[in-house]
Amino acid sequence: MNGQLIGSYCEDSAEAVESKLTAVYAAQPDWVRQGVEHRAAALLRLAEALEANIEPLARSMVLEMGKPIRQARAEVRKCATLCRYTCQHGPADLLAKQVDLSGRQATVRFDPLGCVLAIMPWNFPYWQTLRLAVPTLLAGNAVLIKPAPNVLGSAEALLELLHQAGIPVIENLRTGNARTASVIADPRIAGVSLTGSRTAGRAVAGLAGRHLKKCVLELGGSDPYLILADADVTLAAERCVAGRFNNTGQTCIAAKRWIVVDAVYDAFRTAVLERMTAMKSGDPMLDNTQLGPMARADLRIALDTQVQQSIAAGARCTLGGVIPDGEGCYYPPTLLEKVRPGMPAFDDELFGPVAALIRAADDEDAVRLANHSRMGLGAAVFSTDAEKALSIAARLEAGNVAINDFVRSDPRLPFGGIKESGYGRELATYGMHEFVNIKTVVSGGLRDA
Repeated sequence: MNGQLIGSYCEDSAEAVESKLTAVYAAQPDWVRQGVEHRAAALLRLAEALEANIEPLARSMVLEMGKPIRQARAEVRKCATLCRYTCQHGPADLLAKQVDLSGRQATVRFDPLGCVLAIMPWNFPYWQTLRLAVPTLLAGNAVLIKPAPNVLGSAEALLELLHQAGIPVIENLRTGNARTASVIADPRIAGVSLTGSRTAGRAVAGLAGRHLKKCVLELGGSDPYLILADADVTLAAERCVAGRFNNTGQTCIAAKRWIVVDAVYDAFRTAVLERMTAMKSGDPMLDNTQLGPMARADLRIALDTQVQQSIAAGARCTLGGVIPDGEGCYYPPTLLEKVRPGMPAFDDELFGPVAALIRAADDEDAVRLANHSRMGLGAAVFSTDAEKALSIAARLEAGNVAINDFVRSDPRLPFGGIKESGYGRELATYGMHEFVNIKTVVSGGLRDA
């Protein structure tokens, strides 16, 4: 988080990759035969281990990518909740379903695919990994994790807990793009999941398609938050700021575009500026820090480039927008106004503590601006009229919509996007079924012996 070396890891050789793939592939049939109760028991042990190791796991995350410590602890707790919820409700999602076909009996089974490769990001090192791995493991699959290279310590700590919990069918791969491509091509890999950039998504989807592998993609967003004329402005400002600046703004479902109807624009602007100027940046190891450093120097440079390009194209920087002096990859909370289509702040994903404030003439204009995007991950509507809010939510081109709140992932609900934000779902029943063979067995003409 401050540019100092905290550890180093060697990239896996071709032999090491083969050894890990061979091991999890060979262990997977026994993992299936042991039954869903055995698998659930192991994942419940993982939940206990996560809760017993909150502090070291959280501190590892802070050191590697700068997440404020209170948010890091919350991430670990959320992972334990995920394990428990999935183990309580997941087995029912895997039960075979019986269908009566007028005298014939059909069974719909949910069998594991085999071995799944998961290419994971750095911004939520535990949550992103486990929200894919936990349902996939419970379904009977093996999982190979390719963690982001800047959070390898956290990835290894999590892997150790998985193995200690009695889960032999998971390993980490420390590989570059070339070896990852060869793993995708390997016939022992049955599916691929990626959380990452649209560029990475296109590459992985192309490889998966070439080899006819199931693929799930979560590729980030430029989430619009619509503040309508009848919104509770105080509530909207509170939730928009919280939704934008969590994890120092490095969140795929962050509130990136604040689209505000003209009638409440000035009041909302005042309210968010008050909250943004009061935010405390600093040492992410301190409990009162709200904004830590960005995860890497190159990410800060990329974000600032997008900000400066937007300003050059006509946006107005009302707050922040200047890289500070000093140690650490800090970037100030930044507010851009007069943002319009054609600017990076409107068209692209700004992955850091920058919000775009966009004026809309009315509700219809707000919906038009919201949907004027290549991405469709999350969105939100702020209104005191429940019927109107639901109607507008139905028109937004996104996989997840919140009303009078910010979007967040939840083990009880499917999560994913549309358009260039990807396809497929994680979590809940829908995520459980992404990496299973939904097999139909029809019994016709059979007679009892």
